Amino acid sequence: MHPILFIVFLPLLAALVAGLTNKAAPPVFAKAVTTGALFISAALSWPIFLGFVGGSSEATVVPVLTWIQSGTLAFDWALRVDTLTAVMLVVINTVSALVHLYSWGYMDEDPDQPRFFAYLSLFTFAMLMLVTADNLVQMFFGWEGVGLASYLLIGFWFRKPSANAAAIKAFVVNRVGDLGFMLGIFGTYLVFDTVSITEILAAAPGMSGATIGFLGFTVQTMDVLCILLFIGAMGKSAQLGLHTWLPDAMEGPTPVSALIHAATMVTAGVFMVCRLSPMFETAPVALGMVTFIGAATCIFAATVGTTQWDIKRVIAYSTCSQLGYMFFAAGVGAYGVAMFHLFTHAFFKALLFLGAGSVIHAMHHEQDMRYYGELRKHIPLTFWAMMMGTLAITGVGIYHLGAGFAGFWSKDAILEVAYGRGTELGNFAFWMGTFAALLTSFYSWRLMFLTFWGKPRWIESEHIQHSVHKTPAEAGEDTTGGYHPHESPLSMLIPLGVLSIGAVLAGQIFAPTFLDDAAFWGSSIFYNEPLIHAMHGVPYLVKYAAFIVMLIGLFVAWLAYIKDTSIPGKTAEQLGPIYRFLYNKWYFDELYHYLFIVPAFWLGRQFWKLGDVGTIDRFGPNGIAWVVEKGAVGARRFQTGYLYSYALVMLLGLVAAITWVLF
Repeated sequence: MHPILFIVFLPLLAALVAGLTNKAAPPVFAKAVTTGALFISAALSWPIFLGFVGGSSEATVVPVLTWIQSGTLAFDWALRVDTLTAVMLVVINTVSALVHLYSWGYMDEDPDQPRFFAYLSLFTFAMLMLVTADNLVQMFFGWEGVGLASYLLIGFWFRKPSANAAAIKAFVVNRVGDLGFMLGIFGTYLVFDTVSITEILAAAPGMSGATIGFLGFTVQTMDVLCILLFIGAMGKSAQLGLHTWLPDAMEGPTPVSALIHAATMVTAGVFMVCRLSPMFETAPVALGMVTFIGAATCIFAATVGTTQWDIKRVIAYSTCSQLGYMFFAAGVGAYGVAMFHLFTHAFFKALLFLGAGSVIHAMHHEQDMRYYGELRKHIPLTFWAMMMGTLAITGVGIYHLGAGFAGFWSKDAILEVAYGRGTELGNFAFWMGTFAALLTSFYSWRLMFLTFWGKPRWIESEHIQHSVHKTPAEAGEDTTGGYHPHESPLSMLIPLGVLSIGAVLAGQIFAPTFLDDAAFWGSSIFYNEPLIHAMHGVPYLVKYAAFIVMLIGLFVAWLAYIKDTSIPGKTAEQLGPIYRFLYNKWYFDELYHYLFIVPAFWLGRQFWKLGDVGTIDRFGPNGIAWVVEKGAVGARRFQTGYLYSYALVMLLGLVAAITWVLF
């Protein structure tokens, strides 16, 4: 039996067991079953991945069962295992296993732990179904599965109104993108008469230049299909326009944020574009759209991240920005480079989120960085873990030494390949990406300085002071009576240690394979070898651009948050409207409120008052009740109790009946 069957279905089995035994067994049972299943899946995933790295494995399809047969539409439920799948398997299962373990400590006091762990495993199963899909319908099954699981996890604390609102927002915004994805699948089937990914990708080059009628216009067939598919990716991967759900997803528990942002839901869009890369290569307009949207998202999210105070929101906008890098890498045709950044990003972004969770755990769930400070002395292990993540995301490394953290190898490669593409859109993406790298360095070091340096500001937080335990021993209080932050338990620190290793070494070890080994990718993606050669031939100034702006961002953050802490306040006051524009996330939420929500409520009220109450109720139940009431009043007049009245009515009835018969 192929190990892929265990890898995919063990998380589903664990989710069912944990969910069905919810209150019937102690929480440790659900935690052990789900965590054990994920560690087994992760352990089985790495040999598959390393087999492709070593060149000893070949792509294969493992049938599960016959699924749908309807006319010309016929396909099986089968699991596709190739290089692209193998990369996603190690990313998903490794991060998910560590998140499960981390949740033992983070969710220890939550009464609904079995339900939480069941949702986590269900989320992982849905993502595994997506990345192993052999046809578009199966991919859509996993696509909707991660949407459902994200709704359940973001709204896990359903008694909290903001969590419910965030879950609904994520679900609704993703449905907008999913409409485009569905139309793309329908159109692809219409054009290719199959939903088999293998058959579609084989036939795609032959469709280059073909046209189709769409909305009354004659347009390029592949451009229409790929744009519709990309709209789905925009929703799942929170690209500009359909990004508004991602920051609000912070309402879920922190382990959920790590899983969504690092390994599962938000990477689905990038994976789908890379999986269908032979299709996108025949659609130049669609690729241009992917490049532009990716670069715009990259810079948008980075600007917003510089102004946020919530530690999780800063990292959330960082995710949004990094996804923009991945998309514009795919947009210029460097799908392998995009997947390499997805791979390295999973390690350092999961590390940053789980590190932030450790900080929040130490600070009694306070998430405002203005109430942190000096924490490196109190939670040193968390500090060093987040330091590794920060060095990775800011791209610390030196080209001529051939050494650097994970982000140095993947993010710098994206900037180089965008410049090496030599097109106007490629140059636009390069400059946007370079400026975003500067902002990334600034807000990442801003987070570190506010959290781990400076004076201890938690004494100013009423939330922390009011939530301190009653006894000094429980609270960790010092002799002055103030709150003393404490390090997280071992179950939370072990995942931080493992992910730190990935943040340091993942890029260094796997860069030659992901970037330069065409045989490694095989036929799983479109590999543009001339573009990779152009990437390596860019000027040295381009190669050092990310390193230079990283130093600038670090210096500015040090100047503003260590050297002279009055600078941020003065700058915000001087910039005024610009600062408020960035702090309020470019006013996208307000814009959507007036563009969509207000008109939708107005339309709903019209249907309610004019349609439901004014028409249906008026002429339906209310109208019938009125007729019955008036009829009863009229009929009551005949009930006099006098015999001659009844005789008169009977006589009139008899005359009417005889008249009817005669005439």
